[in-house]
Amino acid sequence: MLITEILARNARMFGEETALIEREPAKHHRVEINWKAFDDQANAIAQGLLERGIRKQDRVIHLMMNGIQWLPAYFGILRTGAWAVPLNFRFVARTIANCTLTAEAKAFIFGEEFVERVSQIRDDIGRCVKTFIFAGPEAKRPPWAESLDRLIADHPARDPRISIDIGDDAALYFTSGTTGRPKGVHLTHQNLEFACHVENHHHQQTREDNFLCIPPLYHTGAKMHWFGNFLVGAKAVILKSIHPKDIIEAVSEEKATIVWLLVPWAHDILIAIEDKAIDLKDYDLDQWRLMHIGAQPVPPALIKKWKAVFPHHAYDTNYGLTECTGPGCVHLGIGNTHKVGAIGVPGYEWACMIVDFNAWITENRLTPAEPGASGELAVKGAGVMKEYYKNPEATAETLKDGWLLTGDIARQDEDGFIWLVDRAKDVIITGGENIFPVEIESFIMDHPKVQDAAVIGYPDQRLGEIALAVVKVKPSQTLTEDEFMTFCEGLPRYTRPRKVVFAEVPRSPTGKIEKPKLRKKYTGHDGILG
Repeated sequence: MLITEILARNARMFGEETALIEREPAKHHRVEINWKAFDDQANAIAQGLLERGIRKQDRVIHLMMNGIQWLPAYFGILRTGAWAVPLNFRFVARTIANCTLTAEAKAFIFGEEFVERVSQIRDDIGRCVKTFIFAGPEAKRPPWAESLDRLIADHPARDPRISIDIGDDAALYFTSGTTGRPKGVHLTHQNLEFACHVENHHHQQTREDNFLCIPPLYHTGAKMHWFGNFLVGAKAVILKSIHPKDIIEAVSEEKATIVWLLVPWAHDILIAIEDKAIDLKDYDLDQWRLMHIGAQPVPPALIKKWKAVFPHHAYDTNYGLTECTGPGCVHLGIGNTHKVGAIGVPGYEWACMIVDFNAWITENRLTPAEPGASGELAVKGAGVMKEYYKNPEATAETLKDGWLLTGDIARQDEDGFIWLVDRAKDVIITGGENIFPVEIESFIMDHPKVQDAAVIGYPDQRLGEIALAVVKVKPSQTLTEDEFMTFCEGLPRYTRPRKVVFAEVPRSPTGKIEKPKLRKKYTGHDGILG
């Protein structure tokens, strides 16, 4: 079933029940819409786009911060048969222009936060974009853009009934660029529908669940986790804050049952509890049944601390890529906390392979590695993207015989659980030995004074590269270089960081460490070729 049809079904069956809640604590703002209003808005947006010449297979840029209108706009685009093209809100004006021109978009929906950036590139992207639609207050609307609110009010809330098949093209997601320049991941309606079933199978959402959504909706991770609730008509809260107290208050006041956190946010919550900034006795959290994490490696020490504070929580971690329509191609699985540190087992209707390096490099052949050996992780399933849009070279490098090569190095243990070793591009080679930063970062995160950590390669005349640790210390603690280096003596000698910098660890909106930024800051280059 198309996800647009799932929305229509929810509106028919649960029309007056709450679908989405938006909370913005900084403004003491809360608003909600029911399933019928959600569906009606999507239909009106689709009708307005069709009236402005948008047709099946056209592309529509979607550049909005999280909010109550984000999902109706997304579904409205899909209802026209056009492709939704959500963009990262951190993209600078030039990157926004490049993505828009690559997509050859004909319409551009944007929020008030992006007026300046879109103004800078309007003439450039005007070669393809003919319609600009502003999602924000009328007082801030630029004269060259139409109002999304006005468009919704002026058009019938009627399904345009465009003929769309499950195999049709649906969306174009540009990668975050943390490992290179953004590439367009081309997804189909089947990819999106499959993601709903994967998430619901993994976390067993029912109509009684309430999903607290904090990460940005432009990213497949947040939206595809919400898909598990969406599939069964369960509500969700869109929280416009990452402050620990705001998260706990939202869980308590909205009776959230499922929360997907990024590693830094989970750390911040535990620190706030430890520092007495949050007293759990002040909140009603009994209904909170599942905390899960994805988008990056999870330090086992973090989950051990979490379970000590929240012993009744089920826990899961999810591994995925935009190229796999988000999370779930590998997942730990509820009940497998004895394997925390692993990314898990193949997800629902997914297959995985640890690829033998030698066979792949010398013979261009996908062959499973020996049991326990490290190799590149490859995955296969109905969530695998169609292609990298207009990039046949990158597509050929990544897709092979139905398998998607993830670029991540992993190993599989005797129980079938997959352990992420590192990103292939992040491996540090020191004196001929491979060092995997993820393993060092996990070790460093065990230090009681450390809040966050990243490890990158640093040029060394003798060894080629050495490990440089960038460490963020907890606000209430102090840590000296001597203390840190003594602690690192618990690592094998060749893997120990030779340098340490105490500083912030830059992370993307989805929690990934932005290693190109760190490499550029501390080594003078970002490690990206081309």
